[in-house]
Amino acid sequence: MVETTDKPEDLRPRAPVVTIMGHVDHGKTSLLDAIRNANVAAGEAGGITQHIGAYRVSTKNGDVVFLDTPGHEAFTEMRARGAQVTDIVVLVVAADDGVMPQTLEALNHAKDAEVPIIVAVNKIDKPGAQPDRIRQQLSAHGLTPEEWGGETIYCDVSARARTGIDKLLEMLALQSEILELKANPNKAAKATVVEARMDAKRGPVSTMLVQEGTLRVGDTVVVGEELGKVRAMIDDKGRQLQQAGPSTPAEILGLSGVPKAGEVMNVVTDERAAKELVEHRRIRRIEKERAKAGPVSLDKLMDAMRAGLKELKIILKADVQGSVEALSSALSKLSTEKVKVTVIQAAVGGITETDVNLAKAGNAIIIGFHVRPAGKASSLAEQEGVDIKLYDIIYDAVDEVKQAMAGLL
Repeated sequence: MVETTDKPEDLRPRAPVVTIMGHVDHGKTSLLDAIRNANVAAGEAGGITQHIGAYRVSTKNGDVVFLDTPGHEAFTEMRARGAQVTDIVVLVVAADDGVMPQTLEALNHAKDAEVPIIVAVNKIDKPGAQPDRIRQQLSAHGLTPEEWGGETIYCDVSARARTGIDKLLEMLALQSEILELKANPNKAAKATVVEARMDAKRGPVSTMLVQEGTLRVGDTVVVGEELGKVRAMIDDKGRQLQQAGPSTPAEILGLSGVPKAGEVMNVVTDERAAKELVEHRRIRRIEKERAKAGPVSLDKLMDAMRAGLKELKIILKADVQGSVEALSSALSKLSTEKVKVTVIQAAVGGITETDVNLAKAGNAIIIGFHVRPAGKASSLAEQEGVDIKLYDIIYDAVDEVKQAMAGLL
């Protein structure tokens, strides 16, 4: 996997990759729906986009690829990862609500990634809408509108009434022309994992965004600690693809396991070398984990007990890798001086008997996010007195763990 520099004559224009960010209920998903003319938002639990999607939309000014990232602070890491593949960020702010802490969080991510920002002032059809107030609030954070002599493009839109959408798409096309986005389609593909999950029927399914080269069905690929052959590729409209060039999102089947969101996928020619690389990565990770854990000494334990430190151990299972990471991070951050929260295992998939046995051995509780106990796990948990909690909304899980911590005190 040698990085080669492309000759200027090999580069071809590619579609811009746009990430939509902003506060949780300011209308990111409905804006994306208005752009895609499809209604996903209605069926969502708690209004959080659980599965990160990537969509390619054709406009009269060319194609645009949208990444749909969830908008809760627990997803900060995923969002930070999303920004690596992003060319332009659309910051969505509700005209009747104003700038929120999460709006600023998203703004800081975009600034860190040094990505141009276009502000979409949404819900302008609402009675209390004050688009100028939004411009003032964001100007204080360095986003001065063009019409006030600044650099930032603002678009007033209403996702519900479908107004201003064309202007937004036009501005995205304009911005991408300025960026002169190009990639070489005629080389081995490199892609980034946007999301990955375990599907009961199809096995590991990963949403990939090809960044350079062309990915073909039958290619051997390496991503993180996973290896595989591309068995099938499906685009965002459910159509089978034989190949995917730069700026093409596709679901990929055929990997050996579920990779982590944000990992880079490379096409390899030598399968033996690929196997060695995967094994090397696995050993390195295990060594790192061992070094981090370190030996537990009795003194440390005694000190902790004397200080009255209590520990809440959690085994976490979720439907997609992104949710596993986000929840794991959100729960670990709840630790206080008196109660420590430790996630002893976090993985994708249903709750199994192995999880129950591990929880019993380690005095842990099991948290399932968008997953259910499989097989005899439920009855075993009842028998062994292991607590299984199931959630569909991230805030509920975090709140209940807080209450459990209060209970330990």
